[in-house]
Amino acid sequence: MSPLNTNDLQQIFDKLDQNGDGFVSLNEIKLLLERIGVQTSLDELESLVGKTSLDLLDFIFFYDTFVKRDQNETGKEDVNDLECDLSKAFKVYDLNGDGFISCEELQNVLSRLGLWNKHCGGDCKSMINMYDSNSDGKLDFEEFKNMMMATNS
Repeated sequence: MSPLNTNDLQQIFDKLDQNGDGFVSLNEIKLLLERIGVQTSLDELESLVGKTSLDLLDFIFFYDTFVKRDQNETGKEDVNDLECDLSKAFKVYDLNGDGFISCEELQNVLSRLGLWNKHCGGDCKSMINMYDSNSDGKLDFEEFKNMMMATNS
């Protein structure tokens, strides 16, 4: 999964913190995870997090801990873990399950995460075209993997 920067995480946190109290509850985090296709129970979340609500720093720590994989002694992620993570991330974006990520699917997922705004001036087509090696206007898994590996570098 492509790492999010602090500004991205702040935007997501602010969207989740609907009452503006500076905390997000596990219920709100669970709803976000469900929106992107990750099913978990509140009990599982509480056992992972150790508390019932998170401030921004806790939220960033949660992301860093559970999204970024532990590295082995050489400082590189295990290839099988990385491939599995990328496959899961690809499925989050491939909403119709056809094996490709279209511009509409990319925009839909980014919107649900609070990272897309029609006024932000971004263009999904240009985002996809950067890594669309066969010029079919969508990303297959290998193109997606190349994009994620370039982002992680």
